[in-house]
Amino acid sequence: MSALAGGARLARSRWSGIALAALLCAVYAQGGLGWVLGIVAWVPWLRTLDGERSLRGTLLSAWAMSVGYMAAVLAWFGAALGTYTQIGDAAGLALLLLAAPLLQPQILAFALVRRLARSQHGAAFAAVAAAAAWVATEWMLPHGLGGTFGHGLYPSDSLRQAAAWIGGSGLTAALLLANEALATTWAHRRAGLRAAAPSLAWALLLPLLLAAIGTLRSAHDEPPATTVRLGLVQANITGYEQRRREQGAEGVVREVLGTHFAMSYDAIEHQQVDAVLWSETVYPTTFGRPKSEAGADLDAEILATMDAAGVPFVFGTYDRDETGEYNAAAFVQPGAGVIGRYRKTRLFPFTEALPAWLDVPVVRTLLPAAGQWRPGDGARVFPLRLKNGREVPVLPLICLDDTDPRLAIDGARLGAQLILTMSNDEWFTRYPQGAALHQAVAIFRSIETGLPQFRVTTNGLSAVIDARGRLLATSRMGERTLVIGELPARDPAPTLMVRWGDWVGRAAATLLAAWALWAAAARIAPARSATAAAVLPVDVTVLSPATRAVTAALRLFSRGGALAIGAAWLLGDTTITGNTLALLRTFVALCLLPEVIAGALLRSSRARLQLQDGVLQLQRGARTLTLPLADIASVAPWRLPCPAEGASLRLHTGRTWPHRLSLRNPWALAAALGLPLAAAPGRLATYARARATGPRSRLGHPVLTFGLLPLLLAVPAFTLHQNIAFGSPFGEFHSFGLTAYLQALALWWAAWAVGVVVCSVVVRATIEAVAAGAALVQPEAAPASRATLERLGLLILLAGMPTWLLVRATI
Repeated sequence: MSALAGGARLARSRWSGIALAALLCAVYAQGGLGWVLGIVAWVPWLRTLDGERSLRGTLLSAWAMSVGYMAAVLAWFGAALGTYTQIGDAAGLALLLLAAPLLQPQILAFALVRRLARSQHGAAFAAVAAAAAWVATEWMLPHGLGGTFGHGLYPSDSLRQAAAWIGGSGLTAALLLANEALATTWAHRRAGLRAAAPSLAWALLLPLLLAAIGTLRSAHDEPPATTVRLGLVQANITGYEQRRREQGAEGVVREVLGTHFAMSYDAIEHQQVDAVLWSETVYPTTFGRPKSEAGADLDAEILATMDAAGVPFVFGTYDRDETGEYNAAAFVQPGAGVIGRYRKTRLFPFTEALPAWLDVPVVRTLLPAAGQWRPGDGARVFPLRLKNGREVPVLPLICLDDTDPRLAIDGARLGAQLILTMSNDEWFTRYPQGAALHQAVAIFRSIETGLPQFRVTTNGLSAVIDARGRLLATSRMGERTLVIGELPARDPAPTLMVRWGDWVGRAAATLLAAWALWAAAARIAPARSATAAAVLPVDVTVLSPATRAVTAALRLFSRGGALAIGAAWLLGDTTITGNTLALLRTFVALCLLPEVIAGALLRSSRARLQLQDGVLQLQRGARTLTLPLADIASVAPWRLPCPAEGASLRLHTGRTWPHRLSLRNPWALAAALGLPLAAAPGRLATYARARATGPRSRLGHPVLTFGLLPLLLAVPAFTLHQNIAFGSPFGEFHSFGLTAYLQALALWWAAWAVGVVVCSVVVRATIEAVAAGAALVQPEAAPASRATLERLGLLILLAGMPTWLLVRATI
C-alpha cells in the first residue's frame, strides 16, 4: 500500500509540475515583463524529473511536457493550421498535440540525456549535457516556426544583444542552465542558505553575464553611414481565394495591384523613398515568365508603371522553370526591368510543400491545400540600385526564411548591408500572437548579423528594425498602412555569429559526441585511478610566501595573456592575429616569458622530501631543511592551485611553517605522514582535491600537446599554402632554397603552437570554471565531474582542432 501511495504522490507531483511549468512558459511567451520568467519557467518540471524513478517515467514526463508546452504556448498554431488546411480549428489543435513530441523533440532529448548523465556524472554535468542536447536537437531538427526558447528574451534590450555572440540557441542554453541552478537551489532550501547559495549564485550569474555581453555590444558605436529610405506597403488585402470566387482572378489582381501602386505613389511622391517593398506573393502568379498572353500583357503593364515611378521595387511573386514553381521575390529596376529573382529557400512544411517521403496521393487527398513549390538554393545578395546611382547590397528573405539564422549569416558573409524580409502572415489574422512571434524571431536575424532590416507583411506586422533589434517604425495587425523608415547601409563589423556561424548548436552536438566517445572508450579501457597514496621520498617544490606570490602572479599573467590573444582573434582584431611575426612577439612577451620565469623560479626551488627517524627532511643539493614530525599539527592543502597544487604545514604553536610545499597530491602526503588535515573540507577544498587527485592522461604531455600536435596541424596547412602560393608542395624550396623553406615551415609550426596554447588555456579555463561550479553545487559529484571534464577537454583539444582545420580546408 505504501508503494501505491508513493506512486500516486509521484503522479500528482508529475502532472502538477508539468502544468505549472507550461503555465509559466505561456506567460513567458506573451512577452512584456514576462521575459523574467524565462529563468524559472522550467523549474517545476525539473523538480518533477528529479523525482522520476525510472527511464520510463522520465520519458513519460517528457512526452507530457511536450504536449503541455504546445497546448500552453502554441495552441494558436494548431488552430491557425487547421484553418489554413481547411480541416477546422479543433482538428488542427488535436493534430498539433498528437504530434507534440515530433514538433518539440528537444524536450525528449533534454530529459533523456539529463537522466543518463545525472546517473553517471552528477547534477552539474547533467545540466550542461541536457542543455547541449536541447540546442543540438534544435540545430539538427529545426521545427516549423524556427523559434527557440531563448527568443522569449526579446523584450529585454540588454539580454537579447548576447545573441550576436551566441545566437538564440545560446540564449536558450543559458536559460536552461539558470533553471537548473534554481531547481538545485529549491532542492537545497531546507539545508540552509549556505547549502543553497552556490546554485543561487549561478542562477543569477548567468543572466548577469548575458546582460554584460549585451551592454558591451550596445556600447559599441557604429561609424556614420548613408541611410536608405524605404516604403513598406501593408495593403491588408487578404482572403485571395474568396475574392477570386467573388471577383474573378483578373479582378483580384487588379484590386491588389491598384491598391499597392496607389500606396507606392504616396511613398514615392510624398515620402520621398529610395525604394518600395511589397509583401510575399503579392503578385499571385509568375512574374516575368508569364503562363499566357494576358499574363505577359499584365507583366508589361506592371513594368511600365514601375519604370515611371523611377525607384526600384522589390515584391513577392512566383517563379518557374522546367522543374517546377517557386515562391519568389522580384527585383525590378527602372529602365532595366527584372534584374534578379530570389527563390524562397525554407518552405513551410505541409502547406507549401510536402516532404518527399510523404508526397503521395493519399496524403495529398487528406491535405488538399498542401502546395507543390520547390525550394530555392540558399541565400543570395542583390544590388538595390537607388536613383542617386548608389548601389546597396541587400539580402532578401521570404517568410520562413527569416527563422533560419544560417540564411542571414550566409547573406552577411556575401556582403549584404540590409535585410529585406517579405512575409504573408494572413493566416495569423485571428491569432496575432503568431504574428508577434514571427516578428520576434525575424528580429534576431538582425541582432545576430548586425544587419538592419526592413520587414513587410500583407496585413501585419510590418516593421523597420535596426541592427540592435529595436523597432524604429511598425504597424498594427489588420490595418492598411504605409510604413516609412530609414536605416543605415554599411559594412558592419562581423559579429561572432557571422564569423563562426550558428556555432552553439554545433558545439553542443560536438560535446555530446565527445561524451559518447568517451563513454564508449571507458567501457573498453576503464581509466586507472589516480588517487594512490604518495610514497616517500617524493619530489616537492619549496616556496617562501614571496616566491609563491611571484610565481602565481607570473602564471596568472601568462594565462591572461593567452586569453587576451584569444579574445583578439575572437573579436577580429588583426593587429596581432593577422601578422605572424607580431603574433609571435606578442605571445613571447605576454605568455612565454612570464611562464619561463615562473618555471625557472619553481625549478630552482625543487627539493627531495623524506621522513627519517621521525624528522621531515627537505634536501636540495648540499642544503637540508629539517622539521620534527612531532612539531606538525596538521597539513593544510591550498584551496586554489596558485602557482600549482600544494600545502602548508601547521605547527602545534599555531603558526605556519614558512616553507610551503608544492606537490601534486597534498592529501596523499598527509596520509603518508599520518597527519590530519587542517580543517573540515569546504566546497573550495572539494574542488581542489578533485583537481589534485583527478586522472591525467599521458596524451596531455606538453611535448605531445604543444610540440607534436601543432606540427601535425601545421604540415597540411603549410602544404596547402605552398600549393596556392608557389604551385607545388615544395615550391618555395625550389624557388628560394632549403633555408627559406624550413624557415617558413618553422613560422607555421610556431604560429600553430601559439594557437594550440591559446586554445588549451581557453579549454583549461572552461574546465576549471565548470568544475568549480560543480563542486559548489554538488560537492559529492566533484571527482566524477572533474574526470569527465578532463577527458572531454583533452578530446576537444586533440580531436577538435584537427577537425576544425579539416572543416576550414573543405569550405
